[in-house]
Amino acid sequence: QVQLVESGGGLVQAGGSLRLSCAASGRTFGSKAMGWFRQAPGKERELVAGISWSGGSTYYADSVKGRFTISRDNAKNTVYLQMNSLKPEDTADYYCAARSSRSGTIFLSSGNYDYWGQGTQVTVSS
Repeated sequence: QVQLVESGGGLVQAGGSLRLSCAASGRTFGSKAMGWFRQAPGKERELVAGISWSGGSTYYADSVKGRFTISRDNAKNTVYLQMNSLKPEDTADYYCAARSSRSGTIFLSSGNYDYWGQGTQVTVSS
């Protein structure tokens, strides 16, 4: 069993930055592929960024490429999402997710993930 706890959300002006953190419990974090998803009101949950168990492979949605950076520290059981140049359209609840995988695969669908955090809210004002 893995428990995920997100933090770092908040209110920021357009153009600002936030860093989200997702702390995982358990000893198997290092064998988990991780993803950051977001869901805005009335919209489907979408993958923003993903990272393989080793950090060797990453994925970004086109809407955040060049602005967001996903990283992980397996010694600290934590995955991060650095968000720069934030836009009002980035406003959403952000969730981290995990699934067991020792391949370099990035999983794009929410249905591929087994564990989810409770979410953290990000609001970007114009």
